[in-house]
Amino acid sequence: MHAPPHPDIRAKQLPRFGEFVALVAFMMGLTAFAVDNVLPAFPALAATFSVHDPNELQLLVYAYMLGFGATHLVYGPASDIFGRRPAFLAGLAVFLVGCVAATLAPNFGTLLLARVLQGCGAAAGRVVAVAIVRDRFAGREMARVMSLTMMVFITVPIFAPAIGGLILVVADWHGIFGSMLILGVALGIWFVKRMPETLRVENRQPASLRNILAGFRETATSRPALGYSTAFGLMFGTIMAYVGSAQQIFAGEVYGLGALFPLAFGAVAFMMGLAALTNSKLVRRFGMHRISHLSMLAFVGLSVLQVLFALLYAGRPPLLLFGLVLGLSHFTTSLSMPNFNALAMEPLGRIAGTASSAIGFYTTLVGAFVGGFVGQHFNGTVTPLAIGYLTLSVAAVLVVLVTERGRLFGTPRGGGPAH
Repeated sequence: MHAPPHPDIRAKQLPRFGEFVALVAFMMGLTAFAVDNVLPAFPALAATFSVHDPNELQLLVYAYMLGFGATHLVYGPASDIFGRRPAFLAGLAVFLVGCVAATLAPNFGTLLLARVLQGCGAAAGRVVAVAIVRDRFAGREMARVMSLTMMVFITVPIFAPAIGGLILVVADWHGIFGSMLILGVALGIWFVKRMPETLRVENRQPASLRNILAGFRETATSRPALGYSTAFGLMFGTIMAYVGSAQQIFAGEVYGLGALFPLAFGAVAFMMGLAALTNSKLVRRFGMHRISHLSMLAFVGLSVLQVLFALLYAGRPPLLLFGLVLGLSHFTTSLSMPNFNALAMEPLGRIAGTASSAIGFYTTLVGAFVGGFVGQHFNGTVTPLAIGYLTLSVAAVLVVLVTERGRLFGTPRGGGPAH
C-alpha cells in the first residue's frame, strides 16, 4: 500500500523504487559500516593507545551504540516537526564531526567520546529512514521494503571488515575513520540531490513538548509497538553480542584465523543478507506474523544446539560446525527482525517519525545493554555467546506470546486473514 506523495514536491519527483530502496539502505547501512569497519583495527588501536584488556576494545562498539540509541529521541520528533530532510542532514553533520574527531583522537578516552559522537549522528539515518519508508508504504508492502532495506543494511558487514583490512594495508587506523568520513559526504550529496521531503503537510506536528510527549506515550502504550520493539531489542542484542566478540572468537584466541577474520565474519553476514532477501519475497504471501514467529522459534532451537556443542567441545567446537549453526542462527534473526520492526510501526503511521525515534531508542539501548553484557563475559570460549543466544531468544518468544495474548502465527480470534 503506497502513501500519497507529499503535496509540496510535485516539481521534484520521488526516486524510483529501486533507487529509493538503495538510498534508504545507504542511510541505514552507514551505521553498520561505521561499527564493523573498525573491527580489524582493534590490534592496531590496542598498540597505539596501550589497551591491554582485549574486552576493553569492545567499548568502541558499545560507545558508538550508546550515542546511537540515546539520540533517537531527538531525531524522530525533529523529523515530525521540521521534516525528514532537515533532521537527517543535521544528524549527518554530527556524524561527520565525529569522524574527524576520531581521526584526530590523541588517546583512547577521546576516541571513545568520538565514537559516541559518531553514534549520535548516525542515529538520524536509522530514524529518518524508517520514517520515510512508513511515509510511503504500509502493511506487507512496508515489510517488503524494510526487508530489502535490511538486506543491504545487513550485507554491509560482509564487506566492512574486509574494507577495513584493505585500508590497513595501505594506511594506519586513521584511514578507517577517514573512509567513514568519505562515505558520509557521498551519502549527503546523494540525499540532497535525490530525496525530496516525504512528510505530508497534514502530518506535520507542532513544535510542542506536550505533543512530543504525547507521541512517545502513544508509542509506549501501543501493545504491538511495545511488544514487538522489545522482541526486536532482544534479537538485536544477540547481534550486538556477536559483533562485540567476533574479533576475539574468529581472529583471536578461539580459532586464531588472524587476517582471515573478515572472511568468517562476512560469511555469517552473508546468511543475514540472504535471509532479508528471502523475507522480502515471502512476506507478501505468508504475512509478517507467520514468518517472524516461525523464524523466532527456529532461532531458539538453533540456540539449544549452540549450547550443546559448546558444552560438548569445552567451549571450542570445530570451526565449520560452529560457523554453520551461527550462520543459520543469524539467518533466522534476519527473517524475524524486519517483520518485528514493521509490526511495531504498523499502528503508528500518523506519528511515524516520533514512533521510529522512540522504538529505535528503546531497541538500540536494549540490544546494546544485553549484547554488551553477553560480550563482556567472553572467556576465551564460545560458551557465553551460546548461553546468551539461548537466553535472549527464549525471552523474545515469551514477549511475543504476551503481546499476542498467547497466540502465534497471526491466527486471529475471529478466523480472519492473518497479517
